Amino acid sequence: MSMTDITQLEKNVPVLREIRAGNEVFWMNPEKSGCDEAMRHIELTMEDVEDAERRLQRFAPFIRACFPETEETGGLIESALTPIPGMKALLNERYGSRLQGALLLKQDSHLAIAGSVKARGGIYEVLKHTEELALEHGLLTPEDSYERLSSEECRQFFRQYTIQVGSTGNLGLSIGIMSAAIGYQVIVHMSADAKQWKKELLRSHGVTVREYAADYSEAVKNGRALSDRDPRSYFVDDENSRTLFLGYAVAAKRLQKQLKAQSIAVDAAHPLFVYIPCGVGGAPGGVSFGMKLLFGDSVHCFFVEPTQAPCMLLGMATGQNQDISVQDIGLTGLTHADGLAVGRPSGFVGRVMKHLLSGEFTIRDGKLYDYMRDLLASEQIFLEPSACAAFARKSPPVASTCCVFRAPARAIRWRVLWSLHRALPVPSRPSKTVTLAATWT
Repeated sequence: MSMTDITQLEKNVPVLREIRAGNEVFWMNPEKSGCDEAMRHIELTMEDVEDAERRLQRFAPFIRACFPETEETGGLIESALTPIPGMKALLNERYGSRLQGALLLKQDSHLAIAGSVKARGGIYEVLKHTEELALEHGLLTPEDSYERLSSEECRQFFRQYTIQVGSTGNLGLSIGIMSAAIGYQVIVHMSADAKQWKKELLRSHGVTVREYAADYSEAVKNGRALSDRDPRSYFVDDENSRTLFLGYAVAAKRLQKQLKAQSIAVDAAHPLFVYIPCGVGGAPGGVSFGMKLLFGDSVHCFFVEPTQAPCMLLGMATGQNQDISVQDIGLTGLTHADGLAVGRPSGFVGRVMKHLLSGEFTIRDGKLYDYMRDLLASEQIFLEPSACAAFARKSPPVASTCCVFRAPARAIRWRVLWSLHRALPVPSRPSKTVTLAATWT
């Protein structure tokens, strides 16, 4: 992209100047419309989400058999919704956040099996592909218990097939661990941002890890090309997959049940504000889409990205979506938040969220560590830096934000922070199981 093009974009999108400078920004989406109107532009529906939910329920006996840590949840992969009053008090006192109502942490950072929100979408896509193969080749009938897929006979069958994915780390963990448990050959194409311990954990499960000196987009491009050459290889495309997206969307239905269990009502008089860290966009997009289907205009969803890798903000604010990268405007794309280190956004997610997303925040890397320490001190919860992006508070005063969303400050009763990524490295062990985690804001 030429400097002339960038100069013209800056005239049309004033916030771009601050984004280019690497400053923290708050962007309110001018394209956001009423939920009913927005949904008319989107092909996916609640029935698609419910179909995904039913499929995950069918696979629960298989998951429980292969991953004993899911025994308590009956084979469902789910995380806690935890009130964090100590962190709220600290944010108000130390940072002047003036937060009203309850602050809750959706701990996808502690999801079983993969330790991140990718245990939702990534694992769901692998399971859907597995179901299709199993039914096509007579390994299953619709009446069978899916626990049958944990047999050695089935593992030998799936060994003929390969699953591939490009990843900064967390999606690779979810795809790699579940695919290996089923029996697939697995290749994870890792970008330069991926942490070494994540590569080692994957290798301990028999996964082939291919490392690239370039960023996420390059790893995806090479992985897709390699997979396309093999008719028995299936590539999980985090940038464009509707299947992945629907796996994430199911999380909203699970959250709805947790809110009800805590006697939390979400309606026009008691709006819910949700803050979600964002990389390429699939996970926060799917979660937000599910939330809007359930709660409509009573929920306001915000994405949070690093100042050097705000790819979704850049794509949505300019309207360029996947046709612009952070490197095009002079940013590095480098961040300690490895799960968010993406230079080019998903165009699919950008189009879905065009009229649904309330806004975006960006956050400097140094603050991620501040919030990480603050959460540990106030709540004894440890998260990796990228999961702490949800605490970003670069915004207009609370009163101004409330006016824009037509809610008095006292009416903001509920704020959910979604922590997306694993809390701690998990040491390798010979069994198939690994503990994963993720959070929402």
